[in-house]
Amino acid sequence: MRKMKRHLKRAGAAFLAAVCLLLYGGASVSAQEGPGSLYALSAVLMDGQTGRVLYGKDADTVRAMASTTKVMTCILALEHANGADEVVISDKAAIQPEIKMHVKKGERYRMQDLLYAMMLKSYNDVAVAVAEHIGGSVSGFAEMMNSKALALGCKATHFVTPNGLDAIDEKGEMHSTTAADLALIMRYAIQNPTFLSLTQMRDYSFWDMDKTRNFTIHNANAYLDMREGMISGKTGFTGNAGYCYVGAYESKGRVFIVALLGCGWPNNKTYKWRDMDTLLNYGEEQYHLQEYWQEPRLLPVIVENGIPDSGDLTEAAYTDLTCRFSKKASLQKVLMRQGEEVKITQTVKETVTAPVQEGEKLGEIVYSIDDFCLASYDLLAKSAVERLTMEWCVEDIFRRFFHD
Repeated sequence: MRKMKRHLKRAGAAFLAAVCLLLYGGASVSAQEGPGSLYALSAVLMDGQTGRVLYGKDADTVRAMASTTKVMTCILALEHANGADEVVISDKAAIQPEIKMHVKKGERYRMQDLLYAMMLKSYNDVAVAVAEHIGGSVSGFAEMMNSKALALGCKATHFVTPNGLDAIDEKGEMHSTTAADLALIMRYAIQNPTFLSLTQMRDYSFWDMDKTRNFTIHNANAYLDMREGMISGKTGFTGNAGYCYVGAYESKGRVFIVALLGCGWPNNKTYKWRDMDTLLNYGEEQYHLQEYWQEPRLLPVIVENGIPDSGDLTEAAYTDLTCRFSKKASLQKVLMRQGEEVKITQTVKETVTAPVQEGEKLGEIVYSIDDFCLASYDLLAKSAVERLTMEWCVEDIFRRFFHD
């Protein structure tokens, strides 16, 4: 009887552990395989330099993204508007739901001030005002957002709103992204110095352009002051998305991007900070900057129906290959984990047909880790090879007859 009770107790403990793992983000894995258990339904740790996903949990699963949307809204505003632009508030912007600045129809604001308000306090009404000013309408701005997402390499992102409120467009497509796509968007955004200064500002004060209202706002991104090295970040929450976060972190020359989607619901607001710590600790411990360049071994390419350099038709015609790269490129370092290896793949034509021009592309060399391309270079013909013709043969016989 006691033995049976012990078995039941162990079974109950195992069942409880399994339930906990489901609730808190999946099974733990070793440090070599990943960072361990996470709360987020989807998560990505990305190398900010190359865009390589260092770790992913359901990285390509489509989910709602909440106010992390405003990263794209902000970067488009910085690229398509001037900070001194006058933005007039529309009725549509004024009636947006909380969280909002309570702007009123007809009020006028500088674009720069609205961007600080949007990124520091995540105001939904301000995001709509910014979108309408740039895109003419919310739908027009959404088209710009989706075009930009495609240009950045996003594979499954669809924007409907500029503020991230849960929405479905007229085609039935949900406002959504993936953790991998969201990390890509943040990676692009932090390359803009103005975006960085905006998102790093702790406090900001401004007036509307008619000097009738004054605002003082404090940055709601608490994680900026929770971990030294954070250089940017954006929070988000809706009922559909749950708590979301995307942030960028710099340490010893390394830049890590973390994207979290579905990271708990009320009252679990701090789950995202725990996941940030887990992923960044893992990145710092496991990934270090290493040189990946290896000098390629390039073999000559046979040129059919070509004239050999020596002019001796008993010899094969060929051209050597050259690979043009900068000294800076060969010294570049990337984040690698112990045991990872860089694969070098050459794709070169075994034979080509004359004529061949000097500098003509004959192949490609690719440096990669797993399936991720770190760099690729064209392999070019080092010298030209003329085509063998009857005229050349006649002239060659003539030269040999009279000059030998």
